Amino acid sequence: MLNDRSSLLSLLETRRSAKPREIVDPGPSADELERILAMAARTPDHGKLSPWRFVTIADDQRDELAKLLREALASEDPSATVAHYEKADQFAHYRGALVVLVSAPVEDHKIPVWEQQLSCGAAGMNLLLAAHALGFVAGWVTGWQAYSEHVRAALCEPRERIAGFIFIGHAGTAPFERPRPALETVRRTWTAPPQVPPIP
Repeated sequence: MLNDRSSLLSLLETRRSAKPREIVDPGPSADELERILAMAARTPDHGKLSPWRFVTIADDQRDELAKLLREALASEDPSATVAHYEKADQFAHYRGALVVLVSAPVEDHKIPVWEQQLSCGAAGMNLLLAAHALGFVAGWVTGWQAYSEHVRAALCEPRERIAGFIFIGHAGTAPFERPRPALETVRRTWTAPPQVPPIP
């Protein structure tokens, strides 16, 4: 049990994001990806609503994804340059597996949409941890693609939105530890407000 606990703590202490453009093959196998998604789904979910979706885009669908991104640029950004189109093509063909994380809140429900969106974010974090636990690196990115109505309509149901594109593979370059915030800058101790005397 101690070794298991130590391994878990090490996992949490060493996880870091990879830059998708630096990820290389191989990505997870079909069985490994299934396992990663199953672990990602074990997330806090007030109301058991599953307000998120995992949309997988296969390697042989990357040309179609590139076509979708080019169409989005053409319809939404008339000033897009050749460099923008080339960058969109590169994005569509980044190596490794690709999972599009979709926020799918149930509206008009007693569980606030905000809590459902938090659950989606937690699912994304679980996905990153699961990939790390299986020996992969992963990068979660958004960019204009995540906010494009044209792309959203192709990947989401009505009233859903893209929370991010998550690429999963192996590190093409040695990862480095980025600066983390000093705890004293992000942690504070609550001080109870002074008691207000009761109105006579």
